Amino acid sequence: MNEDLEEIIQPKGELALQTIAMPKDANFNGDIFGGWLVSQMDLAGAITADQIAQGRVATVAVDSMVFVSPVAIGSVVSCYTHVINIGRSSISMNIEVWAKHPRTQDIRKVTEGKFTFVAINEDKRTRQIPSA
Repeated sequence: MNEDLEEIIQPKGELALQTIAMPKDANFNGDIFGGWLVSQMDLAGAITADQIAQGRVATVAVDSMVFVSPVAIGSVVSCYTHVINIGRSSISMNIEVWAKHPRTQDIRKVTEGKFTFVAINEDKRTRQIPSA
C-alpha cells in the first residue's frame, strides 16, 4: 500500500476521548447534530489542554470547523488532539473526529477543527502555563 495514502486515512494526534453517538443526540433523519460533535471536541481538547497546563483551562476560540461526513446513531466517536502551539498561557490544537459506523464498521473522519484554550487560575484569570 502507498505510504502517503495510508497516512491520509489515519487520525492525526492522540486519542483524547471516545464515546457513542446516542439517539438523543440526533435529528429526525438519524444524523448526529453538529453541535454535539463540537461539544465532544471541546471536551477532548480540554482534557489535553488541562494535562499540558496542569490545571484549569477555558476554551477561547474555535478558529475553524469543517464537517466532512454525517455520523449515524450508534457510531463510536473518537476525538484525536494534535497540539499545534503552546504559548505563555494558551494552547492551540487541531482536533479530528473519526466515527466507526455501527453496522458497516466503516471508520472515517467526520469533522475537524482548530481550538484554542487558555490556562486560568481560581479567579478565572489568565495564568502562565508551567514549564515542562
